Amino acid sequence: MSEAPVAPVRRRGPLVIGAVTLFVAMLVGLTLGPAGLDPGKVLASLVDLLPGVDTGGGLDGTGHTILFEIRFPRVLLGALVGATLALAGSAYQGIFRNPLADPYLLGVAAGAGLGATFAFAARLDHVWVAPLAFVGGLVAVGATYLLGRSVGGRTTTSLILAGVAVAAFATAVQTFLLQRRFEVLKEVYSWLLGRLTTVGWTEVLTLIPYAVVAGAVVIGSGRLLDVLRLGDEEAASLGVRVDRVRLLVVLAATLATAAAVSVSGLIGFVGIIVPHTVRLVFGWSYRVIVPLSALFGAGFLVVADLMARTLMSPAELPIGVVTAFLGAPFFVLVLRTMGRTT
Repeated sequence: MSEAPVAPVRRRGPLVIGAVTLFVAMLVGLTLGPAGLDPGKVLASLVDLLPGVDTGGGLDGTGHTILFEIRFPRVLLGALVGATLALAGSAYQGIFRNPLADPYLLGVAAGAGLGATFAFAARLDHVWVAPLAFVGGLVAVGATYLLGRSVGGRTTTSLILAGVAVAAFATAVQTFLLQRRFEVLKEVYSWLLGRLTTVGWTEVLTLIPYAVVAGAVVIGSGRLLDVLRLGDEEAASLGVRVDRVRLLVVLAATLATAAAVSVSGLIGFVGIIVPHTVRLVFGWSYRVIVPLSALFGAGFLVVADLMARTLMSPAELPIGVVTAFLGAPFFVLVLRTMGRTT
């Protein structure tokens, strides 16, 4: 699928808009919930975290505990997962030169789902679910890359087709396990639909290194992704080592996606709709798309999680259901719009 010509790169204004949007989304996420917290006191409590600062107007007692032990870890985890998925989605869209590619394209979702299903089916302690999901996602993408290289050389088409094959195989094995262990079906589907439940700060601290490393690699590759849009031969003629760049970016995006999925389950559409919206609004340069996708992806998932835990309070919707409700109509609209312009 061809993309539009590169637009002039204007980053400062859009980055400010993205940062402000994320800040507002996080403040609302920290404030609203079954136990309402005063926005001013929430903001004062956050400012008090700065060295040598004591506003005297922050939360105390139960409110302080709710903010820093329950709500803040969950909101921050949502921001990290959203940023990671959107960042990985923008990277995949750049590498495969397709604005509708997503971070699950090479089988990481199916592999992670299989790993988590194995943990549930084997009745392992829940502490093993995230590591096995992480390993499953990496193994699936590794198998996709090896299969794609063996049957199709170095083309992106062969990688995509290999990803379809690997995902189908992983899904088949997962179905077999569920048939043999039908009693874990509810637990597995609860995980597959996505959730941002946290136990203190463990999940946040687990995801941060992957998000930081992937962010540095993908954002630092923005100019190279712009060059790759010209095609492999043209990029190579300009001195870009196409295979090395593709492998590095895919590896960084895959590690980040596998880490995000392992702590949140499968949350769909974030990696498609956020980068695509950024592209339509702010231009086609990946030097803009990548960092803005991270900011808006973080804000989007924080708002989605807020809806998941408040719309049917005290019950809670799976966050994957919320993103699907928001993402599916958008996806249809995008397809219709693209159909009229082609």
